[in-house]
Amino acid sequence: MDFNLKKLTSDAGVFFTRAVQFTEEKLGSAEKTELDAHLENLIARADCTKNWTEKIFRQTEVLLQPNPIDHTGARIEEFFYEKLDKKIPSRTTNGELLGQYMLDAAKDFGPGTPYGSTLITVGEYQSRLGGAEREFLQTSAINFLTPLRNFLEGDWRTISKERRLLENRRLDLDICKARVKKAKQAEAKAALWSEEVDKAEQELRVAQTEFDRQAEVTRLLLEGISSTHVNHLRCLHEFVEAQATYYAQCHQYMQELQKELSSANSDTYPNSFASNAKPSTSATCPSPVSSATLPGVSPPCLASSSTPGIAQEPSGQLKIQDVQQPSTGHRKAKVLYDYDAHDTSELSLLADELITVYTVPGMDPDWLVGERGNQKGKVPVTYLELLS
Repeated sequence: MDFNLKKLTSDAGVFFTRAVQFTEEKLGSAEKTELDAHLENLIARADCTKNWTEKIFRQTEVLLQPNPIDHTGARIEEFFYEKLDKKIPSRTTNGELLGQYMLDAAKDFGPGTPYGSTLITVGEYQSRLGGAEREFLQTSAINFLTPLRNFLEGDWRTISKERRLLENRRLDLDICKARVKKAKQAEAKAALWSEEVDKAEQELRVAQTEFDRQAEVTRLLLEGISSTHVNHLRCLHEFVEAQATYYAQCHQYMQELQKELSSANSDTYPNSFASNAKPSTSATCPSPVSSATLPGVSPPCLASSSTPGIAQEPSGQLKIQDVQQPSTGHRKAKVLYDYDAHDTSELSLLADELITVYTVPGMDPDWLVGERGNQKGKVPVTYLELLS
């Protein structure tokens, strides 16, 4: 008990002396030993590395997990697993949950209905997207977040500890310098102070040795920041590679989903639209699609019936410029995707624009006549959303 009390008293005295020295340095009434320029540069570089690594780490966490406090308690769960030193279990992503909800909804609505079958298709792809996201999160956490966390919680704590120790050694050194200076000033007044000067100089030499040793230890640790940069650079490449793989998978899944939905729409909307259109003749004879003209009515059928408002050529084919919009059977349509016309008989489209569409007797059911202002041409039905 006596030993602990003496140690506590000694530590308190050292702390108080250092506090006085630190305060006097701030007030400018005491001299301060400056570190060499190389060590100062290493310290500044280390501080910069720590600050930016911490910001990048936090923002990457936000990117990978935007809602830390959600219904799954994700971040809290991770905290307990880390403290228990156990592996964090794989967690269902929001995309997988959405996909499962869509599949469950399709069962209630009926998988044979258009809405139900589409829910099944979209739900399956949402589950795939969620699986790709989960793999991306796991890969990024292992290859990028973990090395950054290890630096902040391991290497940086060691560096900070040694830097605090170096600062204490510097304060002790400056305290000893001040004592030597005071002892020499007193020696000039009385010869009895010679022993005090020798004692102060001995303490100064010890303090200088400890300071130099600690400065070297700190310098070696700070020079290791270069290795940290190399390691983080490799981790950054792996993170970008994981991102590229993830987004490529998402792009592929979405393209496949769009194709499936477009195929399903082409089986539904063209036929329903064609059934609503009212041709002006009771008998028509379809002809193959031409690269320059709209398919028209063959000569034998033209002899028995005619289509009002459409100019015909002797060959039985129709010029796209001469097609007239019928008084009934035309509708508005929203363009879903950009489309470039392949020849002069077709009309180029821009996504999200509105055009007027209608059909003429004998047309291929996969095509309609589209009008935009004074422009006119054939347009594919699969690129359109027909509006009521």
